Amino acid sequence: MELQFKDLDSSALKTLAPLFTFRENKTCDSVFLGLFLWKDYYQVRYAVGDDNTIFLRIAADGKEYAALPICKAADLSQSFGVLKDYFNQTLGLKLNIFLADEAAVRLLNLPEHEFDVEELEDARDYLYSGDALRSLAGRKLHKKKNLVNSFVRTWEGRFEYRRLTCAEGSEIKSFLARWGVAREERMEGQLEHEILGIHEILRCCSLLDITMAGVYIDGTLEAFTIGSYNPLEQMAVIHIEKANPEIKGLYQFINQQFLIHEFPDAVLINREDDLGDPGLRQAKLSYCPVDFARKYRIRQR
Repeated sequence: MELQFKDLDSSALKTLAPLFTFRENKTCDSVFLGLFLWKDYYQVRYAVGDDNTIFLRIAADGKEYAALPICKAADLSQSFGVLKDYFNQTLGLKLNIFLADEAAVRLLNLPEHEFDVEELEDARDYLYSGDALRSLAGRKLHKKKNLVNSFVRTWEGRFEYRRLTCAEGSEIKSFLARWGVAREERMEGQLEHEILGIHEILRCCSLLDITMAGVYIDGTLEAFTIGSYNPLEQMAVIHIEKANPEIKGLYQFINQQFLIHEFPDAVLINREDDLGDPGLRQAKLSYCPVDFARKYRIRQR
C-alpha cells in the first residue's frame, strides 16, 4: 500500500474526527482534539489507508517519528506492518513510534530482537474517578472541596459558570493574553505552542466537536477550559484548564463544575500528563489519581 501523507489542517477535520476511538486506549491521544491541539508543534501529517486506518507522521528534534495507526484492534498488527514497511522502504528509516498506548503494546507483543519498547514516565496521563472529582467527597479531597467552598463564599453573587461557544472566541483570546502576561517568563517552548494551538482550535471552532466552559467574575472571563469525550472508555479528557492564579479556589472550582455540568456521566477523567514538571506533577497527584494511562516509545532495532 502506498501511503500519501498530507498536512493536518482544517480540511482534514471531517475526514479524521469520526475515525477516532476505534479501540481501547485510555490516553488523551484517543480523542481527535488532543492531536489537533499539537499538530503544528509536532508537524503532524496524516494518511488514510485501507479500512479507514489513520497513519500519522511526526517531526520533533529533527527526527521522523510515527504514532501508532488509529484503527480497530483486529487491524492493528497488519497496519503496524504497513507503517513499518513505509518507514523502511519509502523513507529508508527505522520505525520510531512515539506515545504508543499500553493496550496496543500488549496487543502487538513485538519481538524483543526486533524492537525496543520503553515506557515514557513523564508522558503518562493521569486518570481519575469521575464521581470523585465531581463530588470532592472524602478526606483525601477535603482540601479541594474547602477551596471550592471558599471561592463560592468570597465571590457569592459576582461569579457565573457558563458553557462557552465559538462566539466567545475573542473573549477567550483576551483572557489567554492576560494569563500569558502573568507567566511571561515561562511563555516559551511547549507552553507557547499550547497557546498557539488553542488559537487554532478557536479558528476552527465550528468544525470541531469540543466542549468549552468558563467562569466569569464581575462580567470578566477569569477561567477557561476545553474538554472532549471518549464514548468507548466513558472518559472525559481535559485538554486545557487555565485560571487567574490570583483568585483562590478558582482552579478547583472550574475543575469541578466543568465535570458536573458537561460530563456528568463520565466514569473516568483523563487530565493528561505532567511533562516531567515537578509543580504540575504535584498538582495532579494532589487530586488522587486512580490509575495512569502509560505510554511507550517503540524503536526498531
